Amino acid sequence: MCAKISEKLMAIKLRKKGKSYSDILKEIRVSRSTLSLWLRDIPLAKKQRDKLIGRAKSRYLGSKKRQRLRVENTIQILGAAKIEAYELIKNELFLSGLMLYWAEGTKRGEVVNFSNSDPKMISLMMRWFRELCVVPKEKFRIQIHAHSLHQTENIKDFWHNKTKVPLNQFHKIIIKKTSLGHRKNILYQGTCCIRVNDVKLFRRIMGWKIGVLECFGIKDSYNIPK
Repeated sequence: MCAKISEKLMAIKLRKKGKSYSDILKEIRVSRSTLSLWLRDIPLAKKQRDKLIGRAKSRYLGSKKRQRLRVENTIQILGAAKIEAYELIKNELFLSGLMLYWAEGTKRGEVVNFSNSDPKMISLMMRWFRELCVVPKEKFRIQIHAHSLHQTENIKDFWHNKTKVPLNQFHKIIIKKTSLGHRKNILYQGTCCIRVNDVKLFRRIMGWKIGVLECFGIKDSYNIPK
């Protein structure tokens, strides 16, 4: 028997048992559009339809509950961070690092990324992440971007010395092509991106920013992802 015919008969059998398309697709490797074509004339008993509708409703309600809890959690983190900012604003390291992050760090996607090619700035931000954000050493990841005309053999060692992040926490170097024929800046060691995969820290940093701006009479807000 042709494999496609065998799969179609299996799909029909599963559908008659009241299985959803998602359940059937876990067992039969075909596209959803093909499955829909095969099963368009296969009726379901009322009990089977009610069961599938109930499952879909349950998934929807579960999704809405998780969304509500995420929003409530974000609001709580932002509020606590604002209060922290009022207390920390006189701390030079706190304010310096926050302003640098506001300028050079990511503000979307709820991922903490900070990129720069200045080794001194990277060193300062590593101190900020460690002392103010209290990031555990194992959560740091480093991504280096370098131009193709630069030597890359020692770049990891260079940024390892500046960040003190273990080399096994470095991603593979991303090499950018360039039209330049020679190095114009012999001291250039590429761009270093500090990454911390921590949603709560991202929200905390955004709350700090809002709090500092309020201290200067400037209103700000954070659009919570739905």
